[in-house]
Amino acid sequence: MRSRLLQEQGLLTYISGNKYSMSYKKEGEKVKHYFLDICNELGAIPEEVYTGYQEHSLNIRYCHEEEAKDFVYGKIFLDTDGLITDKKSVALLIKFADCSPILIYDPKRKVLAAVHSGWRGSAGKIAGLAVDKMVKEFSCKSKDLYAYIGPTIDQENYEVGPEVYEAFKDFKNRDDFFYQKKDKYHVSLVEANKATLLESGLEEAHIDICPVSTYTSKQLHSARRDGENYGLNAMIAMMK
Repeated sequence: MRSRLLQEQGLLTYISGNKYSMSYKKEGEKVKHYFLDICNELGAIPEEVYTGYQEHSLNIRYCHEEEAKDFVYGKIFLDTDGLITDKKSVALLIKFADCSPILIYDPKRKVLAAVHSGWRGSAGKIAGLAVDKMVKEFSCKSKDLYAYIGPTIDQENYEVGPEVYEAFKDFKNRDDFFYQKKDKYHVSLVEANKATLLESGLEEAHIDICPVSTYTSKQLHSARRDGENYGLNAMIAMMK
């Protein structure tokens, strides 16, 4: 599973599924071997790879070794849900179960961002923060950016409480991606993140959306479906 649109722009992408889990907490050193398998599917071996201890934060880090810690594969940042690089042959890896994995790529300036966006990240517009960082710090232009929203839990199977609905109060079109059933709400993280990307100036034709639901697909891990023993999918991307 990968983004054809972004690959057409020169980006290598790949999404792993339930063949293995990239949860270091549950799998330990085995994730190092799983990572090598993912690189084979990606079609390239990166010179370096960066990932994060994802805490549903809005923290986005530029990937350079000085601030990253050594990990079983590559480097890792603490409390980080977004990664940015402007270096070729450097891979970014995001783990996810039901949250939205998102890639944002500028094929002109050669800048790549990857973010993990659950409901907290989506409410905080982490994808928009990544776009802002690309524009302000790397001289990117929003109209040049391409994005990919990877497999995410579908709206029907993502039931949340009223506190989540309230967290999206700053979205003018909030009710476009929420519906209510009794005292519960159902939210589409895909549509929420798409709205953020459009608000940030991306062209709709530049946004690739994966139609696959982590909850209903037998090829992917899902936290909501699998319970406390759920595994982690991985999305990896690298500029050629």
